Amino acid sequence: MAWQAIDRNRPVIPEGAPPVLSEAAKAKIRTFFDRYPTRQAALLPALHIAQEAAGCVNLQVMKEIAELLGLAPSQVMDTASFYTHFWPHARGRKVVVLCRSLSCELMGGKAVADAVRKELGVKDHETTPDGEYSFMTEECLGACEHGPCMLINERLHHRVKPEEVSAILNDP
Repeated sequence: MAWQAIDRNRPVIPEGAPPVLSEAAKAKIRTFFDRYPTRQAALLPALHIAQEAAGCVNLQVMKEIAELLGLAPSQVMDTASFYTHFWPHARGRKVVVLCRSLSCELMGGKAVADAVRKELGVKDHETTPDGEYSFMTEECLGACEHGPCMLINERLHHRVKPEEVSAILNDP
C-alpha cells in the first residue's frame, strides 16, 4: 500500500459506517487468541481472515481489527502495508502475480511485466476497471529454475514470454 496524504479535517471512515467484518469473521479471529501469547501475535491470521471475508483490508477493516485485538490502528496498518498480499482495495477475480527475483529478471521478467501492464492497462497493485484482473509483483514465487514465472490465482506459469501474456491472461 502506498502512503497517502490524509485530510485530517475530514474523517477517513464516515461516522456511523456499518461494520465491514461479520460476526462470523470476528469469531474466527477470536479462535486464534488462545493459540498465541499475545493478541498482537494473532494479527497476521486476523488480516488473512479479514481479507478473505471483506475482499480487502481497507482502513475500516484495519480499524475493526485493531479494536478486536486491542491494538492501535497504526500497528495494524504497519503490518498490512508491509506485506504485499494484503490489498487496501478490492482485488480482481484473477490476481496476476509476477516474480521479480533476480533469476526471473535475468530470464526476461521485466519484458513480461511490461507486457502484463500493457495488456491490462494497470500498474503494480492495481485492479482493472472491470474488476477482472489485479496485478502485483512478488520478490520470489519459488520456481527460480523455470523463470520468468507468473502466478494467476493458484496456477503457476513457467518460462513465460512477453508474446504469450495475452493468451495466458485470457485462459479461463
